[in-house]
Amino acid sequence: MTRDLTVAVMAGGKSSRMGTDKSFVSLLDKPMIEHVLERIADLGQSATILIANQPDSYAYLGLPVYTDVLRDKGSLGGIYSALVHSETEHTLALACDMPFLVPDLLRYMAALNAPAQGGPYDVIVPRVDGHPQGLHAFYSKHCLEPIRTRLDQDRLKVIGFYEQVRVRYLDSPEYARFDAHGLAFHNVNTPDELAQAAAIMRGESPPSPPI
Repeated sequence: MTRDLTVAVMAGGKSSRMGTDKSFVSLLDKPMIEHVLERIADLGQSATILIANQPDSYAYLGLPVYTDVLRDKGSLGGIYSALVHSETEHTLALACDMPFLVPDLLRYMAALNAPAQGGPYDVIVPRVDGHPQGLHAFYSKHCLEPIRTRLDQDRLKVIGFYEQVRVRYLDSPEYARFDAHGLAFHNVNTPDELAQAAAIMRGESPPSPPI
């Protein structure tokens, strides 16, 4: 595992469907963002940073917190901000509402950047039913210019710039050995999804496909 990696947790969303900041909703008596940080603590990264627009709320975590470079640009703006502030060539961008991240899958994805694996790539991203999971993906600094162009045009689809860079996709047959149910991509956006995540963690509910 190379240390030329920054892990960036995206915590700047509006959490409109949850009704409160998703980062701090309680999941088994612990803020959801702390579940995420536990799962990414040992990926071999040189730094872990947070992208959030209320930095004081995250100060207790003891991590660098950066606000969006361009405000109100959605998830793509968060990825851009992470790349701007990252001091490494590659950045792993993760949503703050993914409490089932699989460290071994993330390590496998990082290893794909090696020349022996066909790398380096500008984006390494899993697909679920053909849909790229853009907030569970590795990005290189080469993505900065095409992302900025789209942000300036208010074209905010996360994967919209992918056709301009070198992308490595992972589909279910490749990632299933690390995550048979695709739980790593399970976002918790609503109170009902939060209750379902808690039930899965307690072993009271079988894993379901990604939401």
